[in-house]
Amino acid sequence: MSPSPLARIVKIVNFLIAAIVVAALAVVYWCVWRPLPQHSGSIEARVAAPVVVQFDAHGVPHIEASNLEDALFVQGYVTAQDRLWQMDALRRLAAGDLSEVVGAAALESDRESRRLRMRRIAERAYVDMPAPDRAAMAAYARGVNAFVNGHLGNLPLEFRLLGYQPRPWSVVDSLLICLHMFRDLSTSWRDDLLKRDMLAHGDAHKVDFLFPARGSGSPPPGSNAWALSGTHTASGKPLLANDMHLEYGLPGIWYMTHLHAPGIDVSGVALPGVPGIIVGHNQRIAWGITNLGFDAQDLYIEKLDMRTGRYLYRGETEQARLEREIIRVKNQNTEEMPIWVTRHGPLFVNENDTPMALRWIAAEPGFVQYPFLDIDRAQTWVEFRAALERLPGPASNFVYADTDGNIGYQVAGRLPVRRGYAGDVPLDGSSGNFEWDGFIPFADLPTAFNPPGGIIATSNQDPFPDNYPYPVGGRFAPPYRASQVRARLQARQGWRAEDMLGVQCDVYSAFGKFLAGQLVAAYDNRHAHVTNLEDLVAMLRAWNGQMEIRGGAPFLIALAFPHVRTALAENAAPGAAGKYDFPMSYAVVEKLLRERPAGWFADYDEMLLTALVDAVEEGERIQGRDHQRWQYGAYSRMFVPNPVIHRIPWIGKYFDIGPVPMSGSPVSVKQVTARLAPSMRMDADLADWDRSLLNETIGQSGQVLSSHYRDQWDDYYAGRSFPMQFRKIEAASTLEFRPAGR
Repeated sequence: MSPSPLARIVKIVNFLIAAIVVAALAVVYWCVWRPLPQHSGSIEARVAAPVVVQFDAHGVPHIEASNLEDALFVQGYVTAQDRLWQMDALRRLAAGDLSEVVGAAALESDRESRRLRMRRIAERAYVDMPAPDRAAMAAYARGVNAFVNGHLGNLPLEFRLLGYQPRPWSVVDSLLICLHMFRDLSTSWRDDLLKRDMLAHGDAHKVDFLFPARGSGSPPPGSNAWALSGTHTASGKPLLANDMHLEYGLPGIWYMTHLHAPGIDVSGVALPGVPGIIVGHNQRIAWGITNLGFDAQDLYIEKLDMRTGRYLYRGETEQARLEREIIRVKNQNTEEMPIWVTRHGPLFVNENDTPMALRWIAAEPGFVQYPFLDIDRAQTWVEFRAALERLPGPASNFVYADTDGNIGYQVAGRLPVRRGYAGDVPLDGSSGNFEWDGFIPFADLPTAFNPPGGIIATSNQDPFPDNYPYPVGGRFAPPYRASQVRARLQARQGWRAEDMLGVQCDVYSAFGKFLAGQLVAAYDNRHAHVTNLEDLVAMLRAWNGQMEIRGGAPFLIALAFPHVRTALAENAAPGAAGKYDFPMSYAVVEKLLRERPAGWFADYDEMLLTALVDAVEEGERIQGRDHQRWQYGAYSRMFVPNPVIHRIPWIGKYFDIGPVPMSGSPVSVKQVTARLAPSMRMDADLADWDRSLLNETIGQSGQVLSSHYRDQWDDYYAGRSFPMQFRKIEAASTLEFRPAGR
């Protein structure tokens, strides 16, 4: 009996479904599974002797080689396995080449990178840099290229989706990634324009109050680092903690690595695309970093003819150099950018036919060196400081500890000396009166070794004493995080590495608690002027200052502060305060509310109540009129999309992180904003390196089907961490690199 027509249709449909499933699986295998990193077996490579890589349970490579060059070669190879597209995107971002592969959406970013002359700076640095630095980066680049050349047919999925292949890696590319971090941590020119605009529309005395000389700027990436001497620890040896706060990214910015070769045995976090370890420990010392925030950029108004490039300087005519940049844009015409370069730098801003040149520390001759391999090999405080003396920037706070029981602190980086001016607004470039007077000598930078009390803590706050002999200016953070860290560390003894996590995840906001008290007091003093706020005022009155995801009080404080800040800014510069937002604004608001000077507000309580009412109305628009249902976590949320795969319809979202509620605030130890959070957490135990802890945000691999794509996220989110394996390595798999032809 022949099958019925319906049965034949069902059979055909089932066959088609099966064929589609098989085809989909084949595509997944070919495009996503084949490019996964190789963690076992052997690879023939250009190494002088066998190199063994043990991967632990989180995919961290522990590289053991018979010489440093082979170790760095393999570091480049294994990093490229997990992070090649991220590395390529970072070098393109820095060089201004993103539009070539992603289209016009990246064009403005590319223009800024070209105006900064990032590739030209990197190319000049390549020629000028010390030979050992260049050789180390070249070994790393050979490793990256060995991976690329062996996998041109099965590159990570992003290259297929965007339809291109990466060009060979070079030392210049590694320098570009260093410059990307330099720019990320030192950009301040926009703040000069903001203050100029506010001065043009407001009261100079008040605007200066809003921009204190040691705190002007937009929020820089922040970090925490501290060291405890053995008098405070359970082991009697120091502990060192570091959690660098940087912008969200998927994958994260750090790649955990362990390098072991003659003369070097170091573990920690590396920057993808760059050799060595940036933060970590070796057999004798541990170190951490926070951003200093010292002002490293100045804008100069040039009297320049844009047609000829002639400009005035000290009454004489000088000729600017013309450079041409070619930006390739996917699916669009190529764009040509002419750039005039004056003695101060490239013309970077041209507002209302007022050309401004940008001077930046990173563009100074000889200012790109790479001392981190020297840091990785340092065995003493003296050797550590000698390595730091070579650091051009970004200017940083370094915290140190060693197995002999010492702890130390050192500012490092080139800091310009400005005589008679602050550099916080655009300067007259033609006068010649606003030139940098060299750089602060390394010997004069803030430093400390075994300070009384046995605690060193830095959270981007101003480290310069009041009587410092050089002018100080920068985007320093308010003291709230540093004060809370120190208070926590001083509150008890017997600290262990695992206890450091609790401090790193502290979400208490001293400023939030202060502002809540001010709002409550204003209501108590003037409550007849407002109605229907009793429940919210009671909520603020009972609040403990913790910026937890549950509860309405932190939500209300997060909304009220911008309204208070805007009231101050509008008072100082009516109509020009819309973009006023920088770290020290918290401290500025607190100082003004504590002192309540005349000339600002006739009635401070009235201003506070107005801000409170505005915040309540905003909160009701966001989360409804039932105040008891308000939750801070519904407002403070973290969302990290995969930069390429997120765009795949229906399935791309499954490779994103979040949105998830985030505790913390811009001024809590766990610093959280709309764009940044802790990018890693390290807690080094100088008594036993294997009791140290280390984790990053999401996972080691950028490959979406890797088991290490997001295997650290849940622990990071919960404030947990993992052993930082050093002497005792529990290998989940082993990969050997064998000399080619042997």
